[in-house]
Amino acid sequence: MAVWMIGVDHTRADIDVRSVFSFTKKKIQEAYDHFRSCRGLSGSVILSTCNRMEWWLSVSEDAGFDPAALLCGFLGLDEKAYGPYLTERRDDEAVEHFFRLAAGLESRIVGEDQIITQVGEALQLSRACYAADHTLEVLFRRGITAGKRVKTETDLSSADSSVIHTALRMLEEKGFSVAGKKCMVIGNGMMGRISASTLAERGADVTVTVRQYHSGIVDIPRDCKRIGYKERYSLLPQCQLVVSATSSPNYTIQRKDLEQLSPDHDILLVDLAVPRDIEVEAGELPRFTLYDIDAFQIDLRSEKFQRNLARAEAILAEEKAEFYNWYSGRDIVPRIQALKQLSARDVDARLTPVFRGVPLEAEDKAALRREVEGAAQRMMNRLLFGARAKLPEDVFSQCVDAMEEVFREQGAEAHAPADR
Repeated sequence: MAVWMIGVDHTRADIDVRSVFSFTKKKIQEAYDHFRSCRGLSGSVILSTCNRMEWWLSVSEDAGFDPAALLCGFLGLDEKAYGPYLTERRDDEAVEHFFRLAAGLESRIVGEDQIITQVGEALQLSRACYAADHTLEVLFRRGITAGKRVKTETDLSSADSSVIHTALRMLEEKGFSVAGKKCMVIGNGMMGRISASTLAERGADVTVTVRQYHSGIVDIPRDCKRIGYKERYSLLPQCQLVVSATSSPNYTIQRKDLEQLSPDHDILLVDLAVPRDIEVEAGELPRFTLYDIDAFQIDLRSEKFQRNLARAEAILAEEKAEFYNWYSGRDIVPRIQALKQLSARDVDARLTPVFRGVPLEAEDKAALRREVEGAAQRMMNRLLFGARAKLPEDVFSQCVDAMEEVFREQGAEAHAPADR
């Protein structure tokens, strides 16, 4: 099997192009059903965030399909128009990218925390849809482990764990502090809750919009107030800052609605959603200034950051080596397990006459035989994996071939008719 990735991210596409490739949970499920019949495709995982969409594939070596054509076809897009925004990676390049991605090194805000959760959730949804295969399972699990190690063993983010932290820092550099300001957060998903909590921690008066669901009470972050989503325009003129962070395919704030308002002070609109929550033209109105997610950057020049980045790269090298150790030997491991079992059976067959003469009860004899078989398997396990660690891959493969041949010959001899 080979590992492929095709996707679009903030390095090559602006927010409007990324919006075209954005996947909701429902659309991801539809995609898994749609791609399931592709010849040569063994596994799929789709990751869709504000800054990127990536389709991860596990394919047979001779797979003949074109992932860009399949992706654009599913989304109803013109491949010639949108193909230039897509990046395709395969094998080592794809694996290298994935580990950096899971560790937050490919994020717009380097070291941000949310990507680990997003990668984990992408894998969970793929599992639920029976789309992930063993190769992608191992890749994603190992990448998540690497990301967690980078998070706990380095300090890449300098306490900026999300886009909202960077947004607030940038606004503070422009002279705007949220302390004591009236703020509204539209959306109560993960990004919305992080935004509301962060604003409240900074001393803002925060109100969160909630929709009424049949499922019951909707929780909001501590120290925040709530209003119904439909009431957002009634509160908006009183606010100095409005953050919108939903997964809605529709605008949460439109210019035509803002034109009906008459605020007596300036209002900052911060749009953290992909696709956009706030209509671009809303920022053209007097009293309103709009920032979208592409406006926020991070300074990478500090010596402390560079030291932590070097440590993160070393961690990723270790975790990638573990993955490659598994990946390179994924075909040989079942053969090793079979040899261990053959060895145990061979030892058992050779000791059968001895066991008959041992003065033990049947139950004790059975326990002794199990111990002997286990010891034989452990010995063979140590021998084989020790040889695998010491020998070049091609030489070790030849050794396994030879051992399999020896056991086959012994089996033939054991079943050959005796000489008369």
